[in-house]
Amino acid sequence: MYNSFMRDLLEALGSSQARTRLRASKALRELSRRDPAALYPHFGVFAGLLGHPNSIIRWNAILTLGNLAVADDQGKLECLLDRYLAPIRGPVMITAANTIQGAASIALAHPHLADRIATQILGVETAKYATAECRNVAIGHALEALSKIRALLSHPAKVVAFASRQVGNPRPATARKAARLLAAMPAKRRAVP
Repeated sequence: MYNSFMRDLLEALGSSQARTRLRASKALRELSRRDPAALYPHFGVFAGLLGHPNSIIRWNAILTLGNLAVADDQGKLECLLDRYLAPIRGPVMITAANTIQGAASIALAHPHLADRIATQILGVETAKYATAECRNVAIGHALEALSKIRALLSHPAKVVAFASRQVGNPRPATARKAARLLAAMPAKRRAVP
């Protein structure tokens, strides 16, 4: 019955009804969070949705792939990591924010990718979004993600420098996230090598 339910959701992604496609993508995202191993055999479906014209389906695919990282014992995410991380550079802040969130999940599941992912997340500072405020929101998401993976980083000095610059961010929530990240970094990990 479970496999039948999952198969129905996957088929619904191709429905002619937008509402049906959106509901299916959301349900599959939730399923990927609860049972990533069950959905992992369909990895290619979600990888194919990274370029979907509907933003919500694309966002759900981004988060689903991040959730599938814990089941990815074949290195599929590593193979498409550059494509996965590309939205961080803009222009859509919400797509970047979802990508940053999913990227943190990937790094936690595959620590050998943490430095590579952190480097791309740091690119948010110079990314091109619709407004400066969008960039500040995206920077806040980046600070949250970097907080989650900080212990995995080989050389956290760039993250410390980034957070230090953001303590004065004009968006108060982002400035607070920067201060929390800096406070969470042990002094010996803050030093520039």
